[in-house]
Amino acid sequence: MLVKPTVPELLKESKKNRYSLVIATAKRARQIAKGSKPLTDDDDISPVTLAADEIGEGKVTIFDEDQWKVEEERLKEEAQEKENAAKENQDSESEKESSEK
Repeated sequence: MLVKPTVPELLKESKKNRYSLVIATAKRARQIAKGSKPLTDDDDISPVTLAADEIGEGKVTIFDEDQWKVEEERLKEEAQEKENAAKENQDSESEKESSEK
């Protein structure tokens, strides 16, 4: 049973509805149960309590569908930029090696 933080406290903190809160807590609890490192310093062993604590502490963001689409696009762009930078770095290293020969 979830004692602290309470559901009303989490609803106030997250500014989301109960359904979104439950889904986000369950998803994060599954991640923790599968081995993801908890983002809170709490020593509790319950993945659900750890997930709720993370949400209550503002360490996990709950996105609605529209927000998630925007965030997903941002993450894709960020990954593409990193990939391009790595490719450019690799190309410049190859050019240096070629010129040194």
